[in-house]
Amino acid sequence: MASDVKMDTLFEVENLKKYFPVLGGVLKKKIAEVKAVDDVSLSVLKGECFGLVGESGCGKTTLGKTIIRLLKPNAGHIFFDVPKEELEEIKKLENEDPKSRRLKELTRKYDWARFGASKLKSMRKYVQIVYQDPTTSLDPRMLVKDVVVEPLVAQGIARGTKANERVIEVLEKVGMSEKHLYRYPHEFSGGQRQRIAVARAIAPNPRFIILDEPTSSVDVSVRAQLLNLFTDLQKDLGLTYMFISHDLSVVECISHRVAVMYLGKIVEFAETGELFKKSLHPYSQALFASIPVPDPTKRKEKPPPLSGEVPSPINPPSGCRFHPRCRLAVDICSHEEPILVETSQGHFVACHVVAPSKRG
Repeated sequence: MASDVKMDTLFEVENLKKYFPVLGGVLKKKIAEVKAVDDVSLSVLKGECFGLVGESGCGKTTLGKTIIRLLKPNAGHIFFDVPKEELEEIKKLENEDPKSRRLKELTRKYDWARFGASKLKSMRKYVQIVYQDPTTSLDPRMLVKDVVVEPLVAQGIARGTKANERVIEVLEKVGMSEKHLYRYPHEFSGGQRQRIAVARAIAPNPRFIILDEPTSSVDVSVRAQLLNLFTDLQKDLGLTYMFISHDLSVVECISHRVAVMYLGKIVEFAETGELFKKSLHPYSQALFASIPVPDPTKRKEKPPPLSGEVPSPINPPSGCRFHPRCRLAVDICSHEEPILVETSQGHFVACHVVAPSKRG
């Protein structure tokens, strides 16, 4: 779904880190840290669907939650819809005068990583999330009308008759109707529950939605319906998505650009067609080689299977985190961390062998 249209940036994430403490001993002191998201930088463009893939435990969901500040980052910057001139000024000041008063003013105004609770609450209406399992994300004790109206009331967007009209409107947008208002979530199928979750997400008219494995808990036919729904809503409402999934075929279908994540790091990203046809990082190649071929009479060439187990994010390997399992690893991989290097227009990869950096 690559597009030739030049789009502006909605989210700019710089050097984002999210660590979780590991407590031990009688006094439960911090003895280590789980480096779930470690120095991630990326940008999400307005109107696109940004795909995020990787093995379980690589930090995809944590990254999504941190970007919209459901989790507080340990370090880094999160800029949401900052005017281009001021974003460039921030970057310039960070390089030339990191202690300037002007930089502090700009980051206090635009950097979500530094927002307090009250300011964050006022920004919540712009970002929403649809979780993997609607069975657990929807309160079983609340009627559908109460589930969908909750963000409107919490944000002070609408109450009473106006709020009820908005609830009916968004339910109709996701393929449901007024007759479903006075039912509980357990009275619906899995696909219908996910539609209710989507209705709740779009109710406050957000600009950015995290879709965290939104189709994994439904069967294939319902999955296709939900993907069509997401595409239609994106066109009708001008939404921007981050689509997190293990299902690479689904990501290929809906995403404009895709990033591959491994053990808290982005190792490669590019436009969808480019990445799926010409992936460069050995981990990406192994990941895409796992996509099943629907025709049993055909076989596709696969790279050698990955060796070893995924290292612990508490004590990740030095240098390139993938090097203990990489078939291409050389000496530099074990002691120097690779940086993302642009190999062709819009295609970035972090690998000393495939795309050696100047410092390497």
